[in-house]
Amino acid sequence: MSTHGSQDAAGGRSAENAVTTENAENLDYRIAHLQDRLASGELGELGVRVEARGRTVLLTGTVPSAPCRDEILRTVHEELVGFPVHSDLVVTEASSPDHAEELS
Repeated sequence: MSTHGSQDAAGGRSAENAVTTENAENLDYRIAHLQDRLASGELGELGVRVEARGRTVLLTGTVPSAPCRDEILRTVHEELVGFPVHSDLVVTEASSPDHAEELS
């Protein structure tokens, strides 16, 4: 008997649907763990949002520097191995100007 997207003989979910649900629950758990890890570390004060969008993870927010962004991305990839991650993190590095501003 095939279980390709249909119900099994007992009227339950198919194996395919069970795997999809398991992956979604696993992703939600892993995102929660990631958020705890980010909040408890040196980067805890940042407003980085982590959201599941299907099987993809979306990161949004603003970070103070490129090294900070890189550290967040390293942590995210460690926690979410096997899931695609899309990053929309904005770097607001405030560096001093390299020349004087000309006023007219």
